[in-house]
Amino acid sequence: MADAVQTLGDSTFERMKAMILDGTLEPGARLSEKKFADHLGVSRTPVREAIGQLISEGLAVRGAGGTPVVNSVSLGDIMEILHVRSLLECEAARKAAISGQSDEEIKVLRVEVAAILEGPPPSAAEHTALDMKLHFAIARMAGSKLLIELIEGLKTKTRMYDQGSIPDRLIPGCHEHLAIIDAITAKAPEQAAAAMKEHLANVRAAIIAHIYHPF
Repeated sequence: MADAVQTLGDSTFERMKAMILDGTLEPGARLSEKKFADHLGVSRTPVREAIGQLISEGLAVRGAGGTPVVNSVSLGDIMEILHVRSLLECEAARKAAISGQSDEEIKVLRVEVAAILEGPPPSAAEHTALDMKLHFAIARMAGSKLLIELIEGLKTKTRMYDQGSIPDRLIPGCHEHLAIIDAITAKAPEQAAAAMKEHLANVRAAIIAHIYHPF
């Protein structure tokens, strides 16, 4: 029975997390146990557990009076996050190029990225999923569990900020991803790190441009 409750709690967490990341729940939105229990068709216990997990991951915070609300990420926050991501992910790309672990996985991902350039544009959700898969695959190739956890947490916070709202990044981002992959498969660590650094610098510039020129 405990396993079933835990599974339901995890499922509730994933559903609420998805609503935050896709913008359904905006920053500052109240996370009422009763409201979400009714909406998701579960009891208040898994909702309470899910809210606790959201707070532990930084996706929610306790507001005035202790009411949980969706967290907001400021421009300063996102700039700091991207700076730390650059430090971590450049090192991950460098180590991935040296290790050569899971080489086949990243080759498959290259085919998927290249297909975007040749076919109809994917949905925002499909593109986000592929982007996450690629960055996490590189982190795994680096061979550090801690690195994977840190990158995953920071990348989630980046998604909270842009929520796929910068469509102009699709094609340039694909070319940048291909450059990273090619450097890794060529076993060129410094080139891989440089390609990752350029990619994240361009993400940073696009976010800043989107803030000041949103249309």
